[in-house]
Amino acid sequence: MARLRGQRLRSFALAAALAGLVLLAFGYRGATAPPAVRRLTVHIAGTVPFERLRVVLLADIHAHGPDMPPRRIAALVEAVNRLRPDVVLLAGDFVGNSALGRSYTPAEAIAPLAGLTPRLGTFAALGNNDLIAGAEAVTQALRAARVRVLDRDAVEVGPLALGGLPPRGRDTEATAGAVRETAAAMGRLPGTGVLLAHEPDYFPLVPQGIPLILAGHTHCGQIALPFWGPIRTGSDYGRRYGCGFIREQGHSLIVSGGIGTSHVPLRLFAASDLWVVDFLPAARGPGRP
Repeated sequence: MARLRGQRLRSFALAAALAGLVLLAFGYRGATAPPAVRRLTVHIAGTVPFERLRVVLLADIHAHGPDMPPRRIAALVEAVNRLRPDVVLLAGDFVGNSALGRSYTPAEAIAPLAGLTPRLGTFAALGNNDLIAGAEAVTQALRAARVRVLDRDAVEVGPLALGGLPPRGRDTEATAGAVRETAAAMGRLPGTGVLLAHEPDYFPLVPQGIPLILAGHTHCGQIALPFWGPIRTGSDYGRRYGCGFIREQGHSLIVSGGIGTSHVPLRLFAASDLWVVDFLPAARGPGRP
């Protein structure tokens, strides 16, 4: 009887080990699969005439080995260029935070982004992991790659007044102040307001006069369970702003699942993605994403 129980325990342990290996393989395949391409069309009205403006949003590159070495970032850059964007927006976290595999300096992580070829430029907001790696080093690397960092300021890009927020801290007054300062800078420009931030948790603080906010950070959970969803999102709001397109109180939020991974090179039931947002002129009335 004891021998039979021992055999059953060994069989159970072997089955559990095999299931674990299959799960790890499935998760690593998810981490290295090409990102899904999400699409949204937004009609806007404004004083700046245009025919179409295509914006591609990338978030959370998290350069580190084995799943996101610079050579893979270079391949992703080529894929983005094939989408023929007018503008590329980068929603932070360029450097990795995993203890597994090889780490890369900000310069090594960001250098492939110099290959982006949008007609009107590439713009970025920094993420929380960029602060850990060193905001100045990340900013310098982005400038060397011809990427403009937006931090509490704004720029006119075609029909858009594009603003960018810094990484969100725990100081609630500083967070609200960053939103006010950035919104004021956007308000001094013509065009429809579009706000770029790393964290979606800024969303409830953004004035309704800014119709669209673009963010990342959550990885759509990165590790999700069937019939349950993501284990955690990294957002103080849990799943409320966890992923995808959200509309609340007269304005909209896109939360990208990002293209890299955080801490472990695995994605389970939370695909990586990038967003293609096509802005078209509205026939009449204000634009409404």
